[in-house]
Amino acid sequence: MDFGHAEVNDGGERIAPTSVFAALRRELVSPTLSFLMEAHSGLSAKIAEEAGFQALWASGLTMSASLGLRDSNEASWTQVLEVLEYMADAVEIPILVDGDTGYGNFNNVRRLVRKLGERGIAGVCIEDKIFPKTNSFIGEAQPLAEIEEFCGRIKAGKDSQTDDEFTIVARVEALISGRGMEEALKRAEAYHAAGADAILIHSKLPAASEILTFAERWGGRAPLVIVPTTYYATPTDHFRQVGVSAVIWANHLLRSAMTAMQETARLIHEEESLASVEGRVAGVKDIFRIAGNAELEAAERRYLPAQDRTRAVILAASQGDLGELTRDQPKCMVDIRGKSLLQRLVESLNGCGVREITVVRGYRKDAIALRGISVVDNDRYADTGEAFSLAAAAEAIEGQVLVCYGDVLVRSYILETLLAVDGDIVLAVDALKAQPGSGVRDLVAADRHYVGDVLDEDAAGLIRMGAELPAHEICGEWMGLAKFTPTGAAWLQAELGLLREEGLLETADMPLLLTRLAARHSVRVQYFTGHWLDVDTLPDLADARNFT
Repeated sequence: MDFGHAEVNDGGERIAPTSVFAALRRELVSPTLSFLMEAHSGLSAKIAEEAGFQALWASGLTMSASLGLRDSNEASWTQVLEVLEYMADAVEIPILVDGDTGYGNFNNVRRLVRKLGERGIAGVCIEDKIFPKTNSFIGEAQPLAEIEEFCGRIKAGKDSQTDDEFTIVARVEALISGRGMEEALKRAEAYHAAGADAILIHSKLPAASEILTFAERWGGRAPLVIVPTTYYATPTDHFRQVGVSAVIWANHLLRSAMTAMQETARLIHEEESLASVEGRVAGVKDIFRIAGNAELEAAERRYLPAQDRTRAVILAASQGDLGELTRDQPKCMVDIRGKSLLQRLVESLNGCGVREITVVRGYRKDAIALRGISVVDNDRYADTGEAFSLAAAAEAIEGQVLVCYGDVLVRSYILETLLAVDGDIVLAVDALKAQPGSGVRDLVAADRHYVGDVLDEDAAGLIRMGAELPAHEICGEWMGLAKFTPTGAAWLQAELGLLREEGLLETADMPLLLTRLAARHSVRVQYFTGHWLDVDTLPDLADARNFT
């Protein structure tokens, strides 16, 4: 099996892949300090890799805890191996696994090392304690293995490795068990002589004094690894100064996940609602992204018969009026916590599988340059309306297509619902937002009002749209988002053609276009209640920064 991962040189050229075994060895022998982040699953491994870590620590504590088990070898080594296989499949960076005591004597270690190598795990750390192990932070004076017996485990592991650069780290627990510095140094030297590629010296004191003393006396005889879980306040430069090779951040991804999950569970239980939680947690699209859905979609395009895909046309030609923010760029490019409004909309569409996106540019069009979009230009943006901009993207209006304003933010479920609703033309309408006399031009009159009954699935049909609807007719506000099936897209193309023939295309807006469509065809209204924003004013912009 190939356990290499591609690399690039300083010039950006691809070079021969480095095996994960060599990559871990390089991290440990490098003259610079290396860092290994804890991971306990394929997902957490991906998160650590995405953050920039060059190697992972597969923690026995956190893998056990994620399975609902104690860190006392309650998870069998084959169960751990299954978790490790998912992690190795998920990332390209090397994994050093916490192998506890080796799960038994020398014979268990031999089999463990062979199986780890077969699955592309770059190294294992084994500790000089008795099987079954007890976590180092529980109790005092834990019994240790006899030195010669533990050296036999190391030798057995080295004799059984399937790759010459597989790494065995010997973890010295003498300081943890209260045996003192001399015993720790004696054991480390014996384990190094037995073939250990690196030494992990462990301590549970709140200060790093004994770790720093050990490092100075060890003198770099072999790479030295530390786990500063309890002495976390020690400046990292102190570890560099005494020649530490690698630092393991041993359990912090699981601990941070626990904090977040406890708070989320508490809120949902207390409030019996998701309303206050939804904006504070990762979106479903983030799960899709980190799980690699984009790669699957690319593979489907390569290996499956061609299928119609949903496209999107985003109308983003106008300047908008947000003062200085829109003097040199269109409103759609205003920053929303590090990303433009348009980029956030494009990412929301991507998260729902919509990847063929055409953006209609106008004001300061060169400012709109995002990866993954196509652009068309309405150079007459100053004296034409939205229908004219939409007509500029006529080539993109085929098959199933979403049409949306470029200043809108929506929750992903709204997009997903809209794509799933039956109907050749379906409008997303907020049933609660619109007020009569508000000056909003996207007010909607439909053949039935929103009743708030989730069991009432009767379709509402659009009658007309406009700013001057009587109060009793107003059913909501169009959210600037509409779906057209291939049939609906053909109707839309035809209506744009009629507007052109009648001399109305240059001035027509979307409410007029949709009203005309509703007079000829069935246009369905899908009601929502909130969870979207259109950014028209500076207060809207402030709301948008809290929305994401």
